[in-house]
Amino acid sequence: MSENKPLIHEFTKGILKENPVLCLVLGTCPTLAVTTGVSSALGMGIAATVVLVCSNSVISALRKVIPTKVRIPAYITIIAAFVTIVQMIVKAYAPTLNDALGVYLPLIVVNCIILGRAEMFASKNGIAASALDGLGMGIGFTAALFLMGSIREILGAGSWFGLSIPVISGCPILIFILPPGGFFVFGMLMAIANRLNSKPVKKPEEIGCAACPMHENCVKIANGEECGQL
Repeated sequence: MSENKPLIHEFTKGILKENPVLCLVLGTCPTLAVTTGVSSALGMGIAATVVLVCSNSVISALRKVIPTKVRIPAYITIIAAFVTIVQMIVKAYAPTLNDALGVYLPLIVVNCIILGRAEMFASKNGIAASALDGLGMGIGFTAALFLMGSIREILGAGSWFGLSIPVISGCPILIFILPPGGFFVFGMLMAIANRLNSKPVKKPEEIGCAACPMHENCVKIANGEECGQL
């Protein structure tokens, strides 16, 4: 059971605690570009997740073989191979999605989320942990894109997955499908994620220092208040 805990942690951390978009602020360019609609947002998220899991697994398996001096070019080559496979599958079976994603689909090769996980995690950990890390980060990335795409499409176009919403379709707020609306939604979701990740400040009674004469100053500092009596 103790061996499963680290693996579970590697999977869950990318969903909220270390969400690559909302907490680590990575991959913002494709995030803002493809979230004008839910379909394109989900397509990008799923494609990136597949590449993340596959590239992390291969890089982890070859981590002791790849020379240190050429590790970045090797990582990019491995990532590019999987991106090419994914792009060919999308072109063959979902040409509409391929047209919607445009240049951002092949640009997954240089997505800092994928290259960052390869350098920071897959090159230092085992295959199982690296695959779960990629899956968790991919799900977190997809969830962020899905939320942004849903909000922007519903409010900006009055539809969801292309289906018209009667209440909103008559008077959509067009700014939400424009870049300023994307930055606004992105900022709001980041604020919510930071709030969910923030730890509540414990009371002196809860940490056993209520009798300390300086506990009021500690509480003020923990709450971000100025205190001159130290």
